Amino acid sequence: MSDGWIDKKKRSLANFLVNSPAGTIFLHSMDTIDFSKIAQNLFELLDDVVDKVGEENVVQIVTDNASNYKEAGKLLIEKRKRLFWTPCVAHCIDLMLEDLEKKDIVHKVTIAKARKVVSYVYSWDTVVNWMKQFTKGKELIRPGLTRFATAYLTMRRLSEQKGALYNFFTSDKWKGSVYEGRKKGKQVYEIVFDNQGFWENLDICLKVVSPLIKVLRMVDSDDKPAMGFLYKAMDLAKEEIKKNVDNN
Repeated sequence: MSDGWIDKKKRSLANFLVNSPAGTIFLHSMDTIDFSKIAQNLFELLDDVVDKVGEENVVQIVTDNASNYKEAGKLLIEKRKRLFWTPCVAHCIDLMLEDLEKKDIVHKVTIAKARKVVSYVYSWDTVVNWMKQFTKGKELIRPGLTRFATAYLTMRRLSEQKGALYNFFTSDKWKGSVYEGRKKGKQVYEIVFDNQGFWENLDICLKVVSPLIKVLRMVDSDDKPAMGFLYKAMDLAKEEIKKNVDNN
């Protein structure tokens, strides 16, 4: 398995791991900034890893779904006929979520508003502590398995805490505070109490992405052999999304 990522220093890195019934083993990590965008170079890198592990020990190669990795995977299975290349399911779903945010105006605007609410609340420890008194200690931020899943999981948490947020932003703690009087504070208040806009659109967004989040969690679970359930799970997700959208 190959896992590409960019660190805090903006370096393009790739981790190489081996997965088997015995578990997952880390092989090594490489700085790929000089050649990560060139399919031929990635192919040679993956091919070298297969040689080190032993082709007889390899059944499947899993990488992310970027075009350069897709081409590298194609070159690899052309050379090594007994191997299979598969794009990472989590990365594919994350790309779907990214497309929704970038290309659908409802998702784009709603996510931006949700981020504005969360960002303002979490700008000050005092406001966070006040907020938690109404959410019974629960956070508004929900870390996800992928970057774009985190945005939608946070939106779900906002939906779950809608009543608590109403109570918080009408409480004596908030009213008259310095945080309420600021420009962004007033904007956040307007977002939270925009019933026919923000909350309605938030529910629409969640109806579309929730089935995909379910699949993402299944893939990341150790309780099931994920590949055995994947195709059926994606079919069910598509049916659920269609039903949710048609009923909206």
